[in-house]
Amino acid sequence: MGGNYLTTALTVILAGLLVTAAVTDLRSRIISNKLNLAVALLAPLFWFSMHWDPWPTMAIQVAQAVVVFAVFTAMFALGMMGGGDVKLLAAVALWPSFGDLVILIVLMSVIGGVVTLVTAIHHRMTKRLGRPEIPYGVAISIAAFWVIPVLAWRTIS
Repeated sequence: MGGNYLTTALTVILAGLLVTAAVTDLRSRIISNKLNLAVALLAPLFWFSMHWDPWPTMAIQVAQAVVVFAVFTAMFALGMMGGGDVKLLAAVALWPSFGDLVILIVLMSVIGGVVTLVTAIHHRMTKRLGRPEIPYGVAISIAAFWVIPVLAWRTIS
């Protein structure tokens, strides 16, 4: 079992940060900038632990995160997502391959629909005023858990 222990440790840390993001977003509808920064800053360590080349592999990771940030910033501008959610998703986008990122975003969308529905029902049942705030960090984190085992598996293979 010649797995890379640093890579495995980094994916476990990522998992812990995602659980923290989901819990804090659920409780307070806030995802800490420090948490998002930690997710983003651990990604280059992950890349080096995986022995990825700076060009093109690492450059692609940065490019896909920039595209994700741009697209979802537009959704933030339209009032469809919170700023912390956008930053978390962009930070998470630094980790998986493009194909895995597409799976993550599709899953996030489906899970996000369920989270939105549950939140809207809860908002209505408790007779709260105004628009419900959707804890989309929960959907991002759950979808990322689909990708984390893939990252960890690649360290063992």
